Amino acid sequence: MTQTTQTPLLDKVVTPADMKGLSDPELRQLANELRTETIAAVSETGGHLGAGLGVVELTVALHAVFEAPRDKIIWDVSHQSYPHKILTGRRDRIRTLRQKDGLSGFTKRSESPFDPFGAAHSSTSISAALGFSVARDLGGSVPEGLGDAIAVIGDGAMSAGMAFEAMNNAGHLKKRMIVILNDNEMSIAPPVGALSTYLTRLYTGDPFHQFKAAAKGAASFLPPPFKEGAKRAKEILKGMAVGGTLFEELGFSYIGPLDGHDMGQLLPVLRTVKARATGPVLIHIVTKKGKGYAPAERASDKGHATAKFDVPSGKQVKAPSNAPSYTNVFGQELVRLAAEDSRICAVTAAMPDGTGLNLMAERYPSRLFDVGIAEQHGVTFAAALAAGGMRPFCAMYSTFLQRGYDQVVHDVAIQRLPVRFAIDRAGLVGADGATHAGSYDIAFMANLPGMVVMAAADEAELKHMVATAAAHDEGPIAFRYPRGEGSGVEMPEVGKPLEIGKGRMIREGGQVALLSFGTRLSEVLKACEALGARGIHPTVADARFAKPLDREMILKLARDHEALITLEEGAVGGFGSHVAQLLAEEGVFDTGLKYRSMVLPDIFIDQASPADMYAVAGLSAADIEAKVLDVLGVEPLGQRA
Repeated sequence: MTQTTQTPLLDKVVTPADMKGLSDPELRQLANELRTETIAAVSETGGHLGAGLGVVELTVALHAVFEAPRDKIIWDVSHQSYPHKILTGRRDRIRTLRQKDGLSGFTKRSESPFDPFGAAHSSTSISAALGFSVARDLGGSVPEGLGDAIAVIGDGAMSAGMAFEAMNNAGHLKKRMIVILNDNEMSIAPPVGALSTYLTRLYTGDPFHQFKAAAKGAASFLPPPFKEGAKRAKEILKGMAVGGTLFEELGFSYIGPLDGHDMGQLLPVLRTVKARATGPVLIHIVTKKGKGYAPAERASDKGHATAKFDVPSGKQVKAPSNAPSYTNVFGQELVRLAAEDSRICAVTAAMPDGTGLNLMAERYPSRLFDVGIAEQHGVTFAAALAAGGMRPFCAMYSTFLQRGYDQVVHDVAIQRLPVRFAIDRAGLVGADGATHAGSYDIAFMANLPGMVVMAAADEAELKHMVATAAAHDEGPIAFRYPRGEGSGVEMPEVGKPLEIGKGRMIREGGQVALLSFGTRLSEVLKACEALGARGIHPTVADARFAKPLDREMILKLARDHEALITLEEGAVGGFGSHVAQLLAEEGVFDTGLKYRSMVLPDIFIDQASPADMYAVAGLSAADIEAKVLDVLGVEPLGQRA
């Protein structure tokens, strides 16, 4: 790609209405300028690069043909929406992407009327498009109006059951709506499964190639609205000849595959569909993730998520690591254990690299199962592996495990099957914001009978918890850990199983006890240093377990101190609530114990750095110090009259 900072056409486009007078050649130029601007912006902010570059031409074509925001353009997952944001009045803020008080890295209803439906998890767009279509036909009213609904969904997202549930319903209802299948053979990891193979056959099989000759003279057979795209008619007919039978059986008119980077194909097809569609239509386009930026095209993940980078070289600007990441600690310990136990296997849902299971895939590929974007299936699959005598680790981000919760309850917990849940990205994760925060897993896992729930205070503790989970065969067990680097503690050579339900004392003190669950322990210790300067020396304990609780340790802390404060990186209803229940049942509050629970507040916290997010949450060292002073009735420094 030739680098240029000149974007004369893009400079004139503030909203999509400014595109309506552009010719098709000018729209092609606009797409080139939009790609340049997207690369330049993400190089300064970091973020999801490859997905947006893959849909630049599609984004321009959609906004040129349709009438957003009256027409609802719904980007599945929406990490590909940066070009869309640039064209819809947000170019002046695009360099605030994923930063505090800046633009979200995903579509967000509160951010713009051009974002009709928020998304950050996959496979929801077809359901949303159908909902808008039905609302339109039932006479629904919104300020921008209700026109067409267009869902843009990737082939990776299409592997999730929810997408097919929506298509099945849409085919039955026969409402006019448009689904664009963006087939780039890539979600985050390479796609897996029979659907991916099927889509590949649609544009590589013999019928596709044999039909080329017949398609050359077929323009005369097309209805009049197709005439403007006559020179591309053979491309349309090629796709129609191949069939798309799966989608047609679900009730969709199928068009494709088309070259998603060729405006000469996209524009006439979209114009014709807009003019003629009467029911659900699926347009199958083939694109290249990272298109137009060589470093992204060469990357194994096609530039899915990047730090800030140098545009000419593509070299990412990352701070040197001072400690191993939690994810790598998990992956390395799991591989070590798998070498000793052939029953250990692992399941992930399209996130082998993100969960550290790429290490398992390299060493023991036959025991690593990437089920695609299908968390429900992944959990039940792991349950049956356990029922079959294996020792499965189900590794998912906290925010994605939510999607498999019904299966956690019914297929794992009720049957008391020993599935090991490795819950990555626990707590507040930073730039991805509220949609990716791991806020609820403590509460929803610890409420299940027989479930063991652990949280690592540091990377060494995580190593021990992986070993603990591997050795636990009495039922399901879960351990949670955050994104990012550990705290730099000394690492044990091997993980050793912990005694189930037993915490550890960190330091003895008096007056107030701080009982931490998870990685807030480092902030607790910082707060204790500040409190020590004032002659206050709290007792500190690491709970390790939210289920079962260390009853003996907790009751002793309550008995020996005038105040007890619990801390966790999770929402209300989790660890602190279980501790309060224990104290209430044991009658501890009857004797006057002062009890406080520090949890995530009852709000969704927008993207910022993790430190800024925890400050908003009131869980920083300064907040912990203030809570101790408050419960002891001591005025903070600087607030005396």
